[in-house]
Amino acid sequence: MEEGLNLRKIVSLVFIIGIAVVFTLNFGPGSFSKSSGPQVTSVNTVANVNGKEIPLRDFLRSYNVQINNLRNRGTPIPESVARQYVAPQVVQNLVDVELVAQAAERYGIVPADAELVELIHRNTDFQKDGVFDFDQYRRALRDYYRLTETQYEDDLRRQLAAQKMLEVVRNGAVVSDDEVRVRYDKEANQAKLVFARFLPTMYADKVPAPTPAQVDEFKKAHQKEISEYYENNSFMYKQPERVKVRQILVKLPPGATAEQKAAAKDRANALRQDVTTGEKDFVAVAKERSEDPGTKATGGDLGWVERGSLEPALADAMFALAPGSVSEPIETTLGYHVVKVEEKQAASDKKLPDMENEIATTLYKQQAAKDLAKAEAEKALAAVKGGKTIPALFPPEKEGQPALQRFETEARPEAVETGTITAGAESVPFLGPAPALLTATFTAQGPQVLDQAYPAGEGFVIAQVTERKKANDADFQAKKEELREQARRAKQIEVEDSFIKALRKKGTVVTNTEAIESAIGAS
Repeated sequence: MEEGLNLRKIVSLVFIIGIAVVFTLNFGPGSFSKSSGPQVTSVNTVANVNGKEIPLRDFLRSYNVQINNLRNRGTPIPESVARQYVAPQVVQNLVDVELVAQAAERYGIVPADAELVELIHRNTDFQKDGVFDFDQYRRALRDYYRLTETQYEDDLRRQLAAQKMLEVVRNGAVVSDDEVRVRYDKEANQAKLVFARFLPTMYADKVPAPTPAQVDEFKKAHQKEISEYYENNSFMYKQPERVKVRQILVKLPPGATAEQKAAAKDRANALRQDVTTGEKDFVAVAKERSEDPGTKATGGDLGWVERGSLEPALADAMFALAPGSVSEPIETTLGYHVVKVEEKQAASDKKLPDMENEIATTLYKQQAAKDLAKAEAEKALAAVKGGKTIPALFPPEKEGQPALQRFETEARPEAVETGTITAGAESVPFLGPAPALLTATFTAQGPQVLDQAYPAGEGFVIAQVTERKKANDADFQAKKEELREQARRAKQIEVEDSFIKALRKKGTVVTNTEAIESAIGAS
């Protein structure tokens, strides 16, 4: 659970930081080197945008900025997460900057020399004792940026033009009085709830196994549901041959020479010798020596793999091995793989007629548990309408904090307080989407018990409105200008986003995934 939460936190931070740094002029110079056509022409290029290349060095500089920002926030970044989320975000940011810079050029937007000078003078890389120093400027360009003054200033001018282009787009955001009023009505129309959730899983152990007669009756009445369940879970019944494997990878650079291949194969053979003589454990060697960043930390674990997901040479070797065996080095486009097969599973193809009874039993028990959850919810609702309170009936199990607020699945119904919800909300805090419950909440004129058990996800919810606040004209007039500014900023983000999406749609962008993967592995 904690790993899942950390991943969500990392992804959110990547998105937030990505937005923050798209146009902050810290990508470094050289992002707009020229190319002869819309294709990636160099291993030192991460993308080509309408014929202009984004150099690998700019990607690496931005990538390191992102990683450092996340780490400075106290967020550890697993390598696999960085590859999956951070790297694509960085590439997209760089591409977007180039697309906007090209749009600025088409519209004739050119920054003034004074703006360029001011920006250079503010850069602390070029200052000495807090003041711009020309000699320091030249040294920084030479030793850190590795560009001439002309190259750096030309690229900086383009990035400034991109910023100005977006300012023009944002200035086109106009907010009407009606939009301000709608925003106010949604935000000022507020409520607080206390609720308890009743899940089928809470009552599954109270459902007895159906008799053969009940299964037969259920099958007759639910053929469509049984068929749909079989199709939706076909992966459980139609399983191709697969193997559970670990690997140690010795990478090869793109276009490797015969000498490089021979050296890599020798290293792979030496690693194989280490794990087959009993001197070293395969997992330990993979963690220490494998050059595959995606599996190194887990001891080379590839999990269960199918033949069709692998290069033919690798698949043939893997599926020919007996469980517990270690392969000779296998060459692929990535390099040399030494693999160990831990388990094998034969192909299976279970037909619907063979699985009908099992599926019917599963669906029967699921429906019975759901019916029981609803009955328990309605029973609790009657008690609340009779004068009991939800917190008194269902106090939290641990330390006064419900499982949902600990981001855990509750084992029994517990009272949960939502805090303030606005009429514009699309979900209930700690619960998620529950349209019928939200409609009933904002139909209520004041604090009250809501009159039914509402569906929410797989279960049912009973709830009580504990506070209710409505919009009013006097409050609107007092907050009108503040709300207008909030609405204007929101619309600016919206129109900027639409503008960039339109540029992406019209543009021709080619990314060099191989160069990106290689750069991250080497950085």
